[in-house]
Order: sequence, then structure tokens, then C-alpha cells
Amino acid sequence: MPLFDLPLEQLRAFTSSVAAPADLQDFWDATIEEARTYALGATFEQVQNHLTVIDTFDVTFAGFGGAPIKGWLHLPANRAAGSRLPVVVQYIGYSGGRGLVNQDTKWAQAGYAHFIMDTRGQGFGGIVGDTPDPHPSAGDVAYAGLMTRGAASREDYYYRRVYVDAFRAVEAAQSHPEVDPSRVVLNGISQGGGIAVAVAGLVAGRLDGVIATLPDVPFLQDFPRSIDIAQRGPYPEIAAFLGRHRDRYEPMLAVLNYFDGVNLARAATAPALYSVALMDDVCPPSTVFGSFNAYGTAAGPAGAGAAKEIEVYRFNNHEGGQEHHWIRQLQYLRKLLG
Repeated sequence: MPLFDLPLEQLRAFTSSVAAPADLQDFWDATIEEARTYALGATFEQVQNHLTVIDTFDVTFAGFGGAPIKGWLHLPANRAAGSRLPVVVQYIGYSGGRGLVNQDTKWAQAGYAHFIMDTRGQGFGGIVGDTPDPHPSAGDVAYAGLMTRGAASREDYYYRRVYVDAFRAVEAAQSHPEVDPSRVVLNGISQGGGIAVAVAGLVAGRLDGVIATLPDVPFLQDFPRSIDIAQRGPYPEIAAFLGRHRDRYEPMLAVLNYFDGVNLARAATAPALYSVALMDDVCPPSTVFGSFNAYGTAAGPAGAGAAKEIEVYRFNNHEGGQEHHWIRQLQYLRKLLG
């Protein structure tokens, strides 16, 4: 499809109009504090993966409300005894789950510990999942899908649970004896990239050890603009809901504001490598640049901000850079880790 968003020179300077609620930090402080009242209880059970070069562990840990969240931990089989590896914590795209035991081991193939978090209530869209969402938002009207589930209140919104799960996934990964808790990388594509951005902001001042964020064509950024211009994917769920519930627009945006990646990105301190595709009609490029340009701006002395780069794929839609971008990510991490 043709380019439909702002020209690249305008995108590089684009500032999102999204403004954080005055009590954003208080809300998330209370949310994380509540989540930590439940024992993390991370368990790692080695399982057969039918591979000779990767060892895999079936992971369970306590997420939002203490609910059990599943995951995989993949480790290179030739790792040195007693060593502790940098870990890539991977979040999954919308509708996907953690997949089969050997479906995605590429970060472990590259020599890293690779922790994949299952996304609660998903796994219905091509990649299977194993984690239900036992906290339905009872009594609220929602459009089919997940984007409006619980959106009548910030306490009940679906992504509050997911972001807490994702924060605790970092703690779970850090708890494994063969993982270096001081070298954690956040990674994901689309929804997974948006979750990575959110966690990068949430860990700042609350959890040490995250050294990099790799959001690939991230979703969940600049909700107001995304609802207006995204042509495919999950954002139109919100537009379709509001097309029938015409009085819900402002109240819903007020809730979504607590979960908008633009607001959470500002607090991030870890270096970041973003990607954006200029023909992306699922996660429009202006929303990605809005997040990128906000990322880390509240961090550092005198607002110096976190170090960040963005890779632009001019002629791609939501697939982004795919295998080309993974090579770019490998190069980035090798340079970062020395």
C-alpha cells in the first residue's frame, strides 16, 4: 500500500499529544505493590523439546492477582557450568500465546537465555497459549476482542493485568540461577513491543537489571491517534465499540491514558532500539515515532534521556523488518554487551 501517514522528516520530529494523568505514577506504584503481595513462586520444570542444542523449561509464576502465568525458558545446551547468561524476555503479539515447546528458540540459539511470557487470555490466533484470564471484567459491555475489555475503569482494564504479568515475568526470569539478573533485555513485536515499552517504563525506579528495550513495530502507543487512523488490526475494535457507544469516547480515553505506551515510555531509562514500518496500517508510524520520541525523556540529569535508536523500514507494512531486523537486534545487543 502507499505511504498514508506523515512524511518521514515530520515523523522524526513528531510529538504525540498524549499527556499523562497526574496520578499515573501513584496508580502504577499501587498496582505493582499490590502485585508483589503475592509470592512470585516461579518454577522451572525441564521438558523434552526434541532439540539437541537447546534446553527448555516449562515456567509458571504468579502474575496479576496471583494468577498462574505460563512461559518457556530456553537455554543453550552448551552453556558453561556455573555461568549466568543475559536474558531476553520476549512478549507476544496480539492473539498469540507462548507457542509449542520448540516453536521459537532463536534467542537461545544466539547464546542468550530466552524467556517467553504467555499472554493471559490469548493464544487463539495462530500461536497457541496456555494461560487463561481468570479475572473477567464482569458487568461491562465490550466489543469482541480484548481492546475494550474492562475499559470502563482503569482498575478493571485488561492491559492492567497484562502489564503486571509482564513486570513479574522479568522478576521470574531474574530468579533462575543460570540467568544474570543484571542483564535483562525486553523484546517483542507489535503487542509484544508495546508491552516491552510499558515494562521499560514500569521497571524504572521499581526494579533493577533491565539494560535494553527492543520494541519492534510496537502496538499500544498513542491510543487517540491510533484509533483515528489505524485501518487494520486491534485498534479498530475500539473504534467499532465507540461507533455504537457514542457517549463513551472521553471516559474510555481517560482509562486508556494509564496504559498508553507514550506515557509509560517517558519514564524508561534503559537504551532502546525501536523499529517502524512506514506503510504500517496496523500500528501507524506516527504512533511509533510518538512513543520513540517520548521514550526516556523523563530520565537522566536535566532530562538528558535514555539512549535510543530507531530503524526505519520504508516499504514495509506491519511485518516490519522481519529477519533483517533480527540481525540488527543481534548486532545492537552484541555492541551493548561488549
